[in-house]
Amino acid sequence: MSALTKAKGFKKSKSGTYLSIAATAFGAIGVAKRLKKARAEKDTLVLIDATVSAAAIVTGLAILYRELKRLGDDDVLLG
Repeated sequence: MSALTKAKGFKKSKSGTYLSIAATAFGAIGVAKRLKKARAEKDTLVLIDATVSAAAIVTGLAILYRELKRLGDDDVLLG
């Protein structure tokens, strides 16, 4: 298996999924700051936007977790 083929399969590997989870969770920090600021300023529109973004992050993490469970032992990079 060539290095290029392995690199293309990285996103579908356990390592790639863990990296995606970390990046998504890191994005939650920015959303949390926006939520806090919107509450302090009582800005309803920004609060709604940040809430929708938070819901998207939770959904994304759930999908990544499901993918991680689905990968199980058939990891692309290990095979």
